[in-house]
Amino acid sequence: MQMKSIQLKNKNWLNKEYRTQDTNIMPFFHYHPFQDFDRRVADVKKREYKRQELSELLTEMNRNWGASEETLAQITRLKEKDSMVVIGGQQAGLLTGPIYSINKVISILRLAKEQEEKLHIPVIPVFWIAGEDHDFDEVNHVFSLREKRLYKHTMHDYPFVKKSLSDLSIDHEKAETWLKGFLNDLQETNYTKKWFEETLMSLKASETYTDFFARLIFRIFPSQGLVLMDAHAPEVRQVESDYFAQMIDQHQTIHTTSYETLQHLQQKGYEIPLEMEEGETNLFYRGQSGERILLKYQHDQWIGKHDEVSLSTEEMHAIARKQPEALSNNVITRPLMQELLFPTLAFVAGDGEINYWATLKRSFEALDLYMPPIVPRLSLTYVTGRIQKLLESRVLDAEEVIHEGLEHVKTNWLVAQSSVPVATLFEQVKQSMAQVHLPLQNYAATVGTDLEQLSQKNLHYITKQLDYLKQKTYQKLEDKYKHELDQFDEISFALKPQQGLQERVYNPYFLINEYGYDCFRQLVEATSLSFEQEHYIVYL
Repeated sequence: MQMKSIQLKNKNWLNKEYRTQDTNIMPFFHYHPFQDFDRRVADVKKREYKRQELSELLTEMNRNWGASEETLAQITRLKEKDSMVVIGGQQAGLLTGPIYSINKVISILRLAKEQEEKLHIPVIPVFWIAGEDHDFDEVNHVFSLREKRLYKHTMHDYPFVKKSLSDLSIDHEKAETWLKGFLNDLQETNYTKKWFEETLMSLKASETYTDFFARLIFRIFPSQGLVLMDAHAPEVRQVESDYFAQMIDQHQTIHTTSYETLQHLQQKGYEIPLEMEEGETNLFYRGQSGERILLKYQHDQWIGKHDEVSLSTEEMHAIARKQPEALSNNVITRPLMQELLFPTLAFVAGDGEINYWATLKRSFEALDLYMPPIVPRLSLTYVTGRIQKLLESRVLDAEEVIHEGLEHVKTNWLVAQSSVPVATLFEQVKQSMAQVHLPLQNYAATVGTDLEQLSQKNLHYITKQLDYLKQKTYQKLEDKYKHELDQFDEISFALKPQQGLQERVYNPYFLINEYGYDCFRQLVEATSLSFEQEHYIVYL
């Protein structure tokens, strides 16, 4: 396994400045991304955490998902007063979702190990499963290659209401049919039977999509000591009861500070895809049907966004005390809850998360908190042995493909295969035809205006016929060189699918099917990966 670091083009500008610790953006954060860990340790020691309750619920939760002794031992260390966590999270995607979720797990494991060795304190890797998320359309599919084209495998198991994924039961019959459909698009290898049988076992043992996600993560990383947490579990909400009360009291300050910071950042030219409206409380309430209702604050009442419910502040406090599982966080308050819950050394974030965390510094301060150091997760593109051979045969560089794609390169190569430059030839014929046709147009003009117009239309028809002939010529060339053009397409689909990064489109199981689970486990121990590098090409 070899790795090459590269700088991505068209990277979000805020992220670029944050990585380089530019003075324009750093005032929006409490710590620098790649240092300040000693200072962070000192700051966290000043606060108290519910370590005992947290350890007990995490032990039970992880044991139910089949966690290893290494994971359970890490949870026990959380009780130690000087222990801290490296944490990051994601929604519970099907088959663990896009590869970036796995890249985030690798990042959490690596950073926790690195900092424990440097700081000489227990540092526990924690993955926060956003089980409260209700956007099923965002996680209900994976992509594969079918007949040399991207195919979207969608789980058609739509909930009637906006239920959190941790509340959404799996239709096992539909899920097994879906899984077999995905399997049919993969070539059988020495690893196929094993991972499919284990995945099917995990599916049958799971009640919800969060359960399924957790069990698969432990299949991929069984003994690395990773700790998982379903953020929507009722026992977690019980521990969070006091923290919801704080957010209820400070909801106006939290919203105002984040909104004002967002406006300030956008006026400075930063693109942050975050929408905020007046009166938002940044908290959800679970109604009687199980639907997740976003609350706004109007006329001293906590009201559903579509008037589904109306609650007083006193009633909200009663819910926080007696029924905290009915409450959940949104994108603004989730980071605050994470900081209240865990003694966090660092938060591992994707590009989008860094963008919206930039709006939260003053919101953290409203709860007398510091935003933890935010470390950009590792970003990786995986090159299989077959794709590497195709790159060599076509004399292409993986970095250039990731940057620019292959459409222009493929077209130029095709045109070059003809002994006659097709585009130039047809352009010359068009110019010659226009010159030959000009005397006819001039003569037609002397006869009558209608005949002049007819002559111009005649030239237009001739030009269209030349374009048609040109198109047919290219089609014949494409048929002749179909094998080579398919190779260009295969490289493009592998390294720049949908004109984006591989890790945002493909699921990790296309690599597990070819290389087994070890292709990801090895990266946890790889010495050549640095968080300060923007992107890596990994040659498997």
